[in-house]
Amino acid sequence: MHTTVGIIGAGPGGLLLARLLRNAGIDSVTLESRDRAHVENRQRAGILEQGTVDALRSAGVAERMDREGMVHDGVELRFDRGAHRLDFLALTGGRSVTVYAQTEVVKDLIARQLTDGGPLLFDAQVRSVEDADSERPLIRYLHEGREQTLTCDYVVGCDGFHGVTRNAVPESVRTTYERIHPYSWLGILAQAPPVYDELIYAHSERGFALASMRSPAVSRLYLQVPNDTDPADWPDERVWDELDARFAIDTDPGWKLERGPVSSKSVLPMRSSVTEPMRFGSVFLAGDAAHIVPPTGAKGLNLAASDVIVLARALIHEQNTGSTELLDAYSDTCLRRVWRAEHFSYSMTTMLHTDPAQSAFDTRLQLSQLRRLASSRHAAAELAENYTGLPTV
Repeated sequence: MHTTVGIIGAGPGGLLLARLLRNAGIDSVTLESRDRAHVENRQRAGILEQGTVDALRSAGVAERMDREGMVHDGVELRFDRGAHRLDFLALTGGRSVTVYAQTEVVKDLIARQLTDGGPLLFDAQVRSVEDADSERPLIRYLHEGREQTLTCDYVVGCDGFHGVTRNAVPESVRTTYERIHPYSWLGILAQAPPVYDELIYAHSERGFALASMRSPAVSRLYLQVPNDTDPADWPDERVWDELDARFAIDTDPGWKLERGPVSSKSVLPMRSSVTEPMRFGSVFLAGDAAHIVPPTGAKGLNLAASDVIVLARALIHEQNTGSTELLDAYSDTCLRRVWRAEHFSYSMTTMLHTDPAQSAFDTRLQLSQLRRLASSRHAAAELAENYTGLPTV
């Protein structure tokens, strides 16, 4: 079998790319190693930048998002036992973010792809990508008990940091820049309505906390915890008590989270990583296959979307003009945005979390920056512009 674009990985990046190509009349085949139920239930990000929202709308897969997604016009910062809201609309000239879980984005894209898109094969375990530097790379995969091959004009790896596609780029060619953060997140999904209208980011001497949501009836909450934390050491009541303690403010001493049954609990390590280049021959890397950000800045899904928007634009340009100019620029174009997002995510992370080796001096620096955000429109606008998403260029 041959196709123009072979896409490895049916996460939001791979699925959005398949949809954008389908709308432009470019054929593709998407291979996903896990079954559909697993893919549609992976708990991941939930904050969509303005540009990601716009891309889903233009791709024709935003009907349910527009109906069920929750538009947020700002966030609240809590620090020094006080609270300050950042108004995104006022600070950015009208941009916002939308709370709509990655699981729902994936469900929408899968449904549309299976209805009128190119082939989408689940339980298709890619074994290797060969001849990456040729004009016809080959994907070997196992599907329905048989070894099969797919030749392509281009291969796009949307299969994550531990996926197969990264190995198609020789180690002698690629460089990975990485930082492991000295803390993790303990995350819970609770059947409890949020008692806040927008996300709350809390800095406290006890550590960072984040109050998010998945729907008007489901809360998503996080606590900073030491690396290698066992979720079993955190019974539900301990989690709720610690969340309340970290969100506490003097202006509203009675403020408490709405408690409810916890349906899932997990520990998320914090890591920053960028692999360069994002292209080798006819193989392109996108999303987590090329870069990982700590979740504090809500950039993971949005960077994957940005990558495939840039790539789809380049493939469409080649189809219409015969020019590979935009394809040749893919890696450099994406990396400019990737490093900006890495810097923003790193800044948010180090400003809000308590390093185990942190001194009183370090804490004073954090509080100084938080107070600057609360008092300076210029500083607040810089955060708001990065949070709601910089232009995809």
